[in-house]
Amino acid sequence: MKLLLSMSLVAIATFMLSSCNTVSGMGRDVSSFGDAVGEAARNTSQALD
Repeated sequence: MKLLLSMSLVAIATFMLSSCNTVSGMGRDVSSFGDAVGEAARNTSQALD
């Protein structure tokens, strides 16, 4: 029983750590997308002036 509990705790900790990394990576991707949209908007604005 103790082995099952220990293995479960390790699995949960591993999942939590990997999901934090995934969320962090997704945040960087969204930020990068926002930067690209902002750059495209600036370029369009300059082209229209």
